[in-house]
Amino acid sequence: MVTKYLFKALLYVLPVLLFTPKYSYAMHIMDGYLSPFWAVFWAVLALPFVIYGFLAIRKKVSENSKYLVLLAMCGAFAFVLSSLKLPSVSGSCSHPTGVGLGAILFGPTPMAVIGLIILLFQAIFLAHGGLTTLGANIFSMAVVGPFISYGIFKSSLKAGISSAVAVFLAAFLGDLITYVTTSIQLALAYPDAVGGFLTSLVKFLGIFAFTQVPIAISEGLLSVIVYNVLVKYSYKEMNELKAV
Repeated sequence: MVTKYLFKALLYVLPVLLFTPKYSYAMHIMDGYLSPFWAVFWAVLALPFVIYGFLAIRKKVSENSKYLVLLAMCGAFAFVLSSLKLPSVSGSCSHPTGVGLGAILFGPTPMAVIGLIILLFQAIFLAHGGLTTLGANIFSMAVVGPFISYGIFKSSLKAGISSAVAVFLAAFLGDLITYVTTSIQLALAYPDAVGGFLTSLVKFLGIFAFTQVPIAISEGLLSVIVYNVLVKYSYKEMNELKAV
């Protein structure tokens, strides 16, 4: 049922994205770029989070069916942001992730399911990412990123930081750590011939460093704006989700 609402929300933005320029740089690890070993490794690692995410979504929806609307909105928000591909150095690109907001509202595990749906749409319709690298992309963007965002948000509130700042930090750091995770994945798959894993990691991190920091800041600010709108018009549901 949740996929029905999410698909409907994504279909409103999909036609616009389909008419973006054909030639673009895709940050999600592209199809065939990882060896079979690493492709299977990350898929197996991400699978438990996806399964648990389905159970978490089912539990939330059983508590209040109105959560589906918020969940679909978070999915559409993440889909649009993660489809914005901005060229970086070395022929690669960077983009926002958009998963921090959903993690703040629903916790980190449901975002694994949302990420799976988003990455499937992007791989099939936008040639952004790929099916063989789906597990690796889910793990970086829809597992690690949301857990970081959720942890930062909750710890910031406990420290007495205002909700707006907490949302900004959660989205900002969740975005950055996603790219750190992707760099680790690429460095493991392609260690430097001389310096090994660490040298390769520094190179991959350097590729995204120039563009990702301002992108992460922008995502943080945009997440705060959307969060404030949700608090204004859906305060009851946000309060029930313990997101305010």
